[in-house]
Amino acid sequence: MHPTTAPMSAPVPPAWRLVHDCIAHWAQVQPQAVALASECEQLTFAQLHQRVQAQAVQWGQSACEQAAPTVLLPLHLGVVEGLVQFLAVLVSGRCAAIGDAAWPPAIAQSVQAAVAALPPYRAAAPDLMPFYIGFTSGSSGQPKGFRRHHRSWVESFAITAHTFGAQLTGPVLAPGRISHSLFLFAAMLGLWTGRGARVQEKFSAETTWAQLQQAPGSTLVAVPSQLLLLMQMAQRKGWAPLAQPSLVLISGARWMREHTPQLQALVPQARVTEFYGASEASYITWMDVADRAHPQTVGQPFGNVQLRIGPTPHCSLPVGEVGRIWLRSPMLFMDYVHALDGSAAELHDGWLTVRDMGWLDAAGQLYLCGRESRMLVTQGKNLFPEEVEAWLLAQPGVAQVSVIGLPDALRGLRIHAVLHGADLPAATALAAGCRAQLEAFKTPRRWWRWQGAWPQTRSGKTDTAALQAAVAQALAGQPPAALQPWR
Repeated sequence: MHPTTAPMSAPVPPAWRLVHDCIAHWAQVQPQAVALASECEQLTFAQLHQRVQAQAVQWGQSACEQAAPTVLLPLHLGVVEGLVQFLAVLVSGRCAAIGDAAWPPAIAQSVQAAVAALPPYRAAAPDLMPFYIGFTSGSSGQPKGFRRHHRSWVESFAITAHTFGAQLTGPVLAPGRISHSLFLFAAMLGLWTGRGARVQEKFSAETTWAQLQQAPGSTLVAVPSQLLLLMQMAQRKGWAPLAQPSLVLISGARWMREHTPQLQALVPQARVTEFYGASEASYITWMDVADRAHPQTVGQPFGNVQLRIGPTPHCSLPVGEVGRIWLRSPMLFMDYVHALDGSAAELHDGWLTVRDMGWLDAAGQLYLCGRESRMLVTQGKNLFPEEVEAWLLAQPGVAQVSVIGLPDALRGLRIHAVLHGADLPAATALAAGCRAQLEAFKTPRRWWRWQGAWPQTRSGKTDTAALQAAVAQALAGQPPAALQPWR
């Protein structure tokens, strides 16, 4: 029998309590259905189960020798092999830590030491045992490890099926490295549902397009930059709209809603949804995309999430007032390992904040202002750079932007905007637009153009600290070669 795409299957048995429980089940129920496929190889559920079991025996032997409850997977594994090793560690009863192949040796060694030093964990139930440690960039530049137990992801799989079940009819496309928890979760969602996962060793718009064409009823999980590349390539090559995708889930960064009509035209049969979440929280809110939506709205909470706004979860602010976003759900992380710093989330009586600021409307919709640590006080008012950046990114010719504040004797902080793009609008036009669409105090007073590669952190986000240092250097009379005043 040849491998096939997974057929429609029965609901997930309620006895599944561990993240890896799905593998043995689907290997028995549909052994020849495709479980994992990449550009390089393809595994049926039977083949995946066999490889995982064989590798788990090796991890079990290693555990007896080293008595280490957590293992950092080798950093340079391919995506398919990485998923096999990840599942094997879980089957062996251990917790798997997944690092980043781009880490410098010193950071990799420090993470390895922190993981090796973790003591055994005792839990009240098997599904409360840790199974995964992922890493995000902390404010110190060191990777900050977040640890999760099985129940947090089992609950995440369940709420995905509850919210999007009608569209989960085909394989899940996860076009990114599993060092990014979004793509690890997406691949595991495909395995959990029995639909299978399509992965990529390195993101390619052409490969993604081919996978979408070959997979009826598929779900694409992507970050905004990947979708922009996909749309650009489709436009450049004159490709016809895709009829296959049933669901597109967008996360990892704010979706630029001015691109919504183009995306919907590209996947006319798909439900396109963006969701707001965090490594420590999993899902928080969701909304089906709409190009005319309020620029700060991130939608309604998932069905198993409660939200509050205020300095603490027990001191709620009135509807419409901006404050810290607090949430409670069964999907929260356990704790941190390695490089705990000021960017860490805070737990308070079962409520979590990742230090994002926002407000709720009367209907319970959440509006996201930005990260508390980025909030700027200028002219005695609070300014969230993310709001200004979102408006500027919507302007033709602006590819990247960072809004920063530097000390100013009159205003407290003077607002600067650093722009990147091949055909930038004039600063005077951008300033006029800001004043017309936003409030006057939110309009940057100084404008700069960055030439060359845009500074990014190891996680692919804008390196705001590097840009702020460059502007400060320019104001001191020693501008970096890549930074020029823009008028």
